[in-house]
Amino acid sequence: MTDPQIALLMLGLFIFTILLGFPIAFTLVAMGVGFGYYAYYDPERMQTIFDNRIFDLLVNQTYSVMANDVLTAVPLFLFMGYVVERANIVDRLFFSLQIAARNLPGSMAVAALATCALFATATGIVGAVVTLMGLLAFPAMLKARYNTSFAAGVICAGGCLGILIPPSIMLIVYAATAGISVVKLYAGAMLPGFMLAGLYMIYVVGRATLNPSLAPKPPESETRDVTRLKVAAMLLTSFFPLAVLILAVLGAILFGLATPSEAAAMGALGGLVLAFAYRALTWQRLKESIYLTARTSAMVCWLFVGSWTFASVFSYLGGHDLIQEFVVGLDMSPVMFLIVAQIIIFLLGWPLEWSEIIIIFVPIFLPMLGHFEIDPLFFGILIALNLQTSFLTPPMAMAAYYLKGVAPPHVQLIEIFKGVMPFLSMVFLAMIVLYTFPEIALWLPDYIYGVR
Repeated sequence: MTDPQIALLMLGLFIFTILLGFPIAFTLVAMGVGFGYYAYYDPERMQTIFDNRIFDLLVNQTYSVMANDVLTAVPLFLFMGYVVERANIVDRLFFSLQIAARNLPGSMAVAALATCALFATATGIVGAVVTLMGLLAFPAMLKARYNTSFAAGVICAGGCLGILIPPSIMLIVYAATAGISVVKLYAGAMLPGFMLAGLYMIYVVGRATLNPSLAPKPPESETRDVTRLKVAAMLLTSFFPLAVLILAVLGAILFGLATPSEAAAMGALGGLVLAFAYRALTWQRLKESIYLTARTSAMVCWLFVGSWTFASVFSYLGGHDLIQEFVVGLDMSPVMFLIVAQIIIFLLGWPLEWSEIIIIFVPIFLPMLGHFEIDPLFFGILIALNLQTSFLTPPMAMAAYYLKGVAPPHVQLIEIFKGVMPFLSMVFLAMIVLYTFPEIALWLPDYIYGVR
């Protein structure tokens, strides 16, 4: 076999192995070291078993991850999210938004989406948002006689917004992988993120207007005593503190007042201050937040170590060149290349999570962007939008499984799948709009920074 053929065998064997359920990060390291040992083996000189360049490569890749300034923001943003999650701020936020939107059709669903969007920006972890809102908002909607599938779709779709809306952990990982500015990527993701959240809310209000039985209005007895002053007071103590924290973090990043890592540190400190102000900062919750932050950060960093080692060996064997020559030889237009790439990423989203897709498979497409004259920033926003589908598409819709894990026993998985399908169509609609009008993603970075 030639080296490029061995590279393709390496990729196929990796996909087969992870489908069997082996840990992704350590599978990458094992594949990289195993095939790298073959790639770098020199039979013409005497070598001991550890006298192989693959071990130097593994050490260098590990050091590169540890020294990467961009990745420093990951544990800090994660810590901010976990502290906010465990400080019971979200339940106050959902209740106040529910009261504020009480006159809208589907008011609880709109409040749940708004809470998900705001909380998702604070944590960026789909599982955490869906699980918490599944415990908080989902039972409240069922108690209010909301249709089970409709309510489930709202929670699953809203919980996935953290992948796209800054400060998204996924965007930080993509920026580190693609070697582009996190700041400009955040600016590019703002409008598409709010566009998708807006499409969700328009759908919810529209469905509730056409079919009020899906989302009954709250009884007058529950809202009769609610005054504007009371609503304002509730928002002042729940919505505005968290919103101000998030806007301060994003504003510092977008306007160059702080690096992403510095802004993330500010956000982590702000999360602690909020938790203290709400008298929710206990030693036990602080320990849980630190543990979860360390665990998730370690997962991300080991994925980087494994994927960069894997990608280096794959490229050394000629795998990247072989795939690029094949794709370029198809003589596709830039639009067709984008569509094909997004279809592949959509299909990969069934067995894989976003982290594996970004770190392992996206680098295969990145060298081709120059040939097709595609902006890597625009490509990254499309991927972030596309990856919403990986959590919503049956049979591997992880958001549905997260919700099922905390839903009442009578809620069937098929009902959750049924509920997410309309929101999945909203994601596809948002992608079509973004394909048609790329300025939605590119205007803000151009306006703020002049050039991308």
